[in-house]
Amino acid sequence: MKTLIAVDMEGISGVTGWDHVLPNHSEYARGRQWMTADVNAAVEGAAKAGADEIIVTDGHWDGSNILIEALDPRASLINGTPSPLSMIQGVNDGVDAVIFIGYHAMAGTRNAILDHTWSSARVHNLWLNGVLAGEIALNAAGCGHFGVPVVAISGDLSACAEAAALVPGIQMAQVKKANSRMNAECLSLEKSQQLITSAVKNGVLSRGKIKPYTLPGKVTFAIEFYRSDMADWAEGLPGSNRTGARIVEYTGDDILDASRAFRSMVGLAQV
Repeated sequence: MKTLIAVDMEGISGVTGWDHVLPNHSEYARGRQWMTADVNAAVEGAAKAGADEIIVTDGHWDGSNILIEALDPRASLINGTPSPLSMIQGVNDGVDAVIFIGYHAMAGTRNAILDHTWSSARVHNLWLNGVLAGEIALNAAGCGHFGVPVVAISGDLSACAEAAALVPGIQMAQVKKANSRMNAECLSLEKSQQLITSAVKNGVLSRGKIKPYTLPGKVTFAIEFYRSDMADWAEGLPGSNRTGARIVEYTGDDILDASRAFRSMVGLAQV
């Protein structure tokens, strides 16, 4: 059995501010250690559930955050950027279940640590087929394209609730409860990692009962940027449609096409 652990950083145990997740800050070194420990807890859970091949994809920032020298040897690591499937690279390679570790809530969510959607400096809102969405939905739909369910998630209360609304039966490790965007009641690292191991184990064991989250057929996304000049740049993507001062839309043949266009459009939007 093959599992993919797709990892972000804002929802990692103990993380409450940008200092923990951005490389130019002094606390980032500690954040990397916490991130790697959460990943190892997830590897333990997947192994306990019978996974004999475990892939970890580093999906935060430039994909070079997880400390490979401290990674559980039962896992392999996909890191660096860019990659064809971005945060879920590897899901197309015969994976049976996906686990989201360290995920965060979509932009505009109240009481959610470091809430944003892809870029906190560019994307104000994202809609998928007219429904407000974040990275959880975008990546879960990408997994669903390959028929793979997301069976477990770790993050704060708001991120877990967002995932549960999309994927009934998903197992959740709530490692903190936000009081604001950069304040939370955090469990101890030991307790958090115990929860992660348990949620991942139960999720992988329940994979046959959890349905993939899918957006079949053509997929239309709309990005509301923070500034109109960002939309000026983004509408340069062929096939895009400017629908407002700060909103640009695109319709893809499927979620993979739409996701590629989304990442390209955000890249075009200059900060």
